[in-house]
Amino acid sequence: MEMTVSYHDIVRASGLLEGIVSKTPLVKSQTLSNICEAEVHLKLENLQYTASFKERGAYIKLASLTPEERAKGVIAVSAGNHAQGVAYNAKRLGIPATIVMPKNTPFTKVRHTRSHGAEVVLKGSVFAESLEAASKIQEERGLTFVHPFDDPHIIAGQGTVGLEILNDGADIDTIIVPIGGGGLAAGIVTAIKARRPDIEVIGVETKLYPSMYEGIKGLPLSGGGVTIAEGIAVKQPGGLTLEICKEKLDDVLLVEESSIERAIQMLIEIEKTVVEGAGAAPLAALLDHHDRFKGKKVCMIVSGGNIDTRLLAQVLMRGMAREGRLVRVRIEIPDVPGALATISALIGDAEANIIEVYHQRHFYDVPAKQTDVDMVLEVRDTSHAEQVITKLTGAGFGSRLLGNTSLD
Repeated sequence: MEMTVSYHDIVRASGLLEGIVSKTPLVKSQTLSNICEAEVHLKLENLQYTASFKERGAYIKLASLTPEERAKGVIAVSAGNHAQGVAYNAKRLGIPATIVMPKNTPFTKVRHTRSHGAEVVLKGSVFAESLEAASKIQEERGLTFVHPFDDPHIIAGQGTVGLEILNDGADIDTIIVPIGGGGLAAGIVTAIKARRPDIEVIGVETKLYPSMYEGIKGLPLSGGGVTIAEGIAVKQPGGLTLEICKEKLDDVLLVEESSIERAIQMLIEIEKTVVEGAGAAPLAALLDHHDRFKGKKVCMIVSGGNIDTRLLAQVLMRGMAREGRLVRVRIEIPDVPGALATISALIGDAEANIIEVYHQRHFYDVPAKQTDVDMVLEVRDTSHAEQVITKLTGAGFGSRLLGNTSLD
């Protein structure tokens, strides 16, 4: 295969993937359509076996290897979905796989990768150091390197997502696809534009890692920082992916971290689907660029669902605080037996739920016979919180709302 990707390559990849990967559902969300004032469809790649589209390209790349290359084995560098996609498909094809991961990779991701039979090497503190370590191992053992995005086989495999959308026959005029290195976007836009050049294909990146946006516009690369969308936290796009995206993509939009958080929360609460930060980025684009998509028939690529459970819990709790459903209250009570029981009963009567209690009598600037109690309460909304405060104050307990963590 030449260093380019054609529609024919994607069709051929689709044939190879028949029965190998799931043809994921394309579903319409009535609620998200109402919120975004657009007709919103979701392509649920988070429902793949490894919960990511990465299986597609990994299989196509591995299936292209010669018998000699297969016998020697492959090596990849990844802390996330690419690692699992390569490990899983290498096991299916009987190919030895080595995955180099940064030393700080969450243990669950290491365990999942090992569970597919791959040898995991923990080297380097950042991706560049891991890549350097992988290059040495590759040279020593004569392994084939499986690039996460800048490879025509990988791009052709990812492009089968676009082919499925076309073959589903959905009435759409816009596709929003998350971009990290650009393999998914390059593949999808190649498939779509070959048959339906009238459909807009728009990439989305987090503002912290705008590498494709900057690459297309010829700007200096500025990516860096901690993002909730680590799956698209790529500092430099691929050479081939940049070339394809520059030629074929209609636009690349940037989104705020807070919008990605909100999108993760909305997809769980509304669609009952677990999505990682990268997979939520297209919905974040709909939220951040509302006017751009108003009235459009939009397909969002939900690229993956591998989010750390602790991070997910934090996102959901922060979302409740942002919406006024989780509030902090400071209550003045006399330091006498039964006072805490009384305010607990008042809060219960007001139909609020006590989540946490901080009872501190030594360090607040309050009289010796009085204490302040800080409580985290679950309420219906901010107006319900005000009703709780009114009830407590009316019973003689001075109360006020404390500032909430806000992402806006």
